[in-house]
Amino acid sequence: MLASEGRPIAPSAVDFAAQLAARGQAAVHVLSIARVWGTAFGLPNPGLLPTKREWDEQRRLVADAVGTLRKRGIDATGQVLGTRGAAKRIVAEAYRHHCDAIVMTADLPRHWLIGNLLWSHEPYRVRRRSSIPVYLVVDAPN
Repeated sequence: MLASEGRPIAPSAVDFAAQLAARGQAAVHVLSIARVWGTAFGLPNPGLLPTKREWDEQRRLVADAVGTLRKRGIDATGQVLGTRGAAKRIVAEAYRHHCDAIVMTADLPRHWLIGNLLWSHEPYRVRRRSSIPVYLVVDAPN
């Protein structure tokens, strides 16, 4: 599985997923999360759901990754989900699709206190939560 918590999927992560899939002659499922911002007074609130533009952006990211993988001859499917708990949902979808590994784009690791406050630290939460291998491709700033 090639997954994203909402950030653009780095070309290096697509390359790594393609190499893993080609080695095992496997298919790749691309998953991206459209962030739900929370609840209001414990009730779902439409104002906290992803906007149409955010959904379209996530669909475009998934379509680009699937297109790149298919050009390389790898069977690929894609999906966009909306959730507040991205790490939990990514791991659950990986188990549901019987994936052997999860590949994600990640920032450089941060101190645990700061990292736990950031949405961009989600790939590290996926790695902690998952019992299958999680490969984090660090997208270093240029």
